[in-house]
Amino acid sequence: MHLNPYGADAVLLAVNLATRPATTPEELAERCEESGVESRLVRERRVTTADLAAVRVALDEWLAVVDAKDEQTRVDLINAMLAKYTEHPRLTNHAGDGWHMHYRPDKVPVGRLVATLISTGTALHLAGRGISRLGRCAADGCGKVYADLSRTGRQRYCSPACANRDAVRRHRARAS
Repeated sequence: MHLNPYGADAVLLAVNLATRPATTPEELAERCEESGVESRLVRERRVTTADLAAVRVALDEWLAVVDAKDEQTRVDLINAMLAKYTEHPRLTNHAGDGWHMHYRPDKVPVGRLVATLISTGTALHLAGRGISRLGRCAADGCGKVYADLSRTGRQRYCSPACANRDAVRRHRARAS
């Protein structure tokens, strides 16, 4: 069985790139490699400054999805990303390592590849886990994004450290 790169890994790549934006084409290539999402395809292509710029645009659009104030706005924004970055799904075995789905042509620049992964992965994440499963950290002064992969769907913080700091702050406020 060949696992698709769309879904949680692509959403976590978006969180990673939104939280710590890549500043050079080389850094973007490294971050894609670290995520494991289509890393072979990124290795095969030279990442350019145009790719970096395209990913920044897609991340700005993705952050609008994260910050959407209601479900319908979130859906409208992710649908706009899907319309912009994806094409009809198709089966492919382009690398000879198993049949799997692609939502883009095989030969696209890295920037478009990452934008397609992020938009499709986010749509699958929201449809499969719940439309509210993206957000900003609830800890005062943080504001980093998170993708809620928890079993209960109640994540409110970007990390355990922020959750703990906020719990300590609330405890101290009650004790005062």
